[in-house]
Amino acid sequence: MRVIVLGSGVIGVSTAYYLARAGHEVTVVDRQDGAALETSYANAGEVSPGYASPWAAPGLIGKAVKWMLMKHSPLVVRPKLDPAMWAWCLSLLANANERRYGINKGRMVRLAEYSRDCLRTLRDETGIRYDERTKGTLQVFRTQKQVDAAAADMAVLDRFNVPYSLLDRSGCVAAEPALGLVHDKIVGGLQLPGDETGDCFRFTNALAQLAAGLGVEFRYGVRIQGLESDGRRITGVLTDVGTLTADAYVVALGSYSPMLVRPLGLKLPVYPVKGYSLTLPIVDAAGAPESTVMDETYKIAVTRLGDRIRVGGTAELTGYDLTLRPERRGPLDHVVGDLFPTGGDLSKAEFWTGLRPNTPDGTPIVGPTAVRNLFLNTGHGTLGWTMAAGSGRVVADVVSGRRAEIDMEGLTMDRYLRQTGMGPVCGDRLPEAKRA
Repeated sequence: MRVIVLGSGVIGVSTAYYLARAGHEVTVVDRQDGAALETSYANAGEVSPGYASPWAAPGLIGKAVKWMLMKHSPLVVRPKLDPAMWAWCLSLLANANERRYGINKGRMVRLAEYSRDCLRTLRDETGIRYDERTKGTLQVFRTQKQVDAAAADMAVLDRFNVPYSLLDRSGCVAAEPALGLVHDKIVGGLQLPGDETGDCFRFTNALAQLAAGLGVEFRYGVRIQGLESDGRRITGVLTDVGTLTADAYVVALGSYSPMLVRPLGLKLPVYPVKGYSLTLPIVDAAGAPESTVMDETYKIAVTRLGDRIRVGGTAELTGYDLTLRPERRGPLDHVVGDLFPTGGDLSKAEFWTGLRPNTPDGTPIVGPTAVRNLFLNTGHGTLGWTMAAGSGRVVADVVSGRRAEIDMEGLTMDRYLRQTGMGPVCGDRLPEAKRA
């Protein structure tokens, strides 16, 4: 079967690799000049199934107000006259209760754990390398209230048999020795030994090479303008180099997926949440993290990637604006300087921003649609790198007509109200995006 994958981020490339492994003839289309040059370029570096949690949690409104009033706020909202933004926010709030949180987190952990296992198998089979480490994640708490609130997450981890340890201050220092310099700033932590770290950009490009070796064609620098339909199925992808055709189509365009499928009557509840990162060279190995340290107060992760430190986080709701705002660097500078004051050289840091494709319930949208030959792999939010291998494998299985190895309940478009009317040709053009 001929399959076109739209998007060459970590999700699109992972999907293409597994499709090729399944014996399909695969073409990947992307407007950029290479793989992983947008959201996958400089994310936090975490492969963290144990930390997979929806933003829509009990007490969300109170937390959001508190965050926005903090000096180093992890959240900024820039309201726009955009119906999609407000619809997404209302749906987010509707999911911010104990019942929905448990359901949504369970779905996310199920896919994330499977994905981590797929990644391990992929690494063993191919020898792929990407500055990976398998030393877990440490979520550090600065207050006792945060320690107490972790009970809800631990209950879900117990449900899925995900290993963890609740640590006191000395346990945190034993897990991450560099924290000994600032031990008075933390009261405890949640250690997730099954989590991993790695450079998503390096991984995606290495996997693209492996996929090319399996016959995948990568068509970079091609702008996707719309989908053509005969009223029942997709008949082609309209691009600036002509119409491309296949038997099946996979949309893996992250935050830009909704506008492509909207003319088909598919209302995809994915909206961009902007994130920022720093990448700085390590100058004191003993003062740098061993793996990933997640600061629960500021919602910022500090990760070791080879001889570099990646600092990723913050959430900015501002539509598709990719402006690199200097003031948003403050929280990142503060956390890495506060927890690892001697580890890296901030004066040589690369500052970056990207758009995370978030669903209001946190779970990505993976699998078939009402259009018989159109498939989705999008909406992974901050967990695209965590869920990439598993999502790619699942979509490859579904496209191939095989039963996925995990329960698909709650992972597909079926969990949302669907509109199945299909328009003729999508005349919308995807908005321009700055290159990372």
